[in-house]
Amino acid sequence: MIHHIDCTTSTNDLAHEPQYGHMDIIWAEHQTKGRGQRGHSWHSTEGENITFSVVLEPRFLPIVEQFLLSEVVALALVETLAHYNIPCRIKWTNDIYAKDNKIAGVLIEHSLSGDCIARTIVGIGLNINQRTFPDDSPNPTSMALARNASFDREEVLRNFATTLQRYYALLEQGNKEAIEAQYIATMYHLGEQHTYAYPSGERFRATIRGVHPSGELRLENEDGIIREYAFKEVEFVLPHKR
Repeated sequence: MIHHIDCTTSTNDLAHEPQYGHMDIIWAEHQTKGRGQRGHSWHSTEGENITFSVVLEPRFLPIVEQFLLSEVVALALVETLAHYNIPCRIKWTNDIYAKDNKIAGVLIEHSLSGDCIARTIVGIGLNINQRTFPDDSPNPTSMALARNASFDREEVLRNFATTLQRYYALLEQGNKEAIEAQYIATMYHLGEQHTYAYPSGERFRATIRGVHPSGELRLENEDGIIREYAFKEVEFVLPHKR
């Protein structure tokens, strides 16, 4: 069920409340403390985009396989955008890029129960009808900019919800290898050499060779050595920052 509200601090915070259950969606027109990955805040013009959270209860999934949830969410977003003739790729871990610009971002938070995941909150910001962005936004785009058209936001959200349910069903059925393979095939700049940076700021050139099932990015450096990096151990350097 989609719960459409006017304002909240963060839909991810609200989604933790017990009245929301599996596959419920909390969509807010305005968030006072919306947040993204790496501690960044998420800004969205009211009435033009969608910022929402999805509640999942993947109790069947071991903690060590939690990255599969990132994969199904990212793939569902890519397929939803493809429905509107906007081809996209997944920038590890789960940013969605149309060409070289970010069109959607995802923040996933888990609550654990023993060795399994009791509850997952998936926060998503998808740029739909916004055409201008603040100067300090790194590289944003929107569906409107990609297609030079306006879109029904609720229709887009409902299409995403249906697509996510289908991918989630594949996960429940145990089709893990197929999900992992499709995620890798959809990765942004797969097989291409680009610039990366360590947290220290040191940069290096490497080629994406895929992702480990537990989520580590597999990079091949210029000496041909493949190393795996966990989230926050390495960052893709955007073209305008080089």
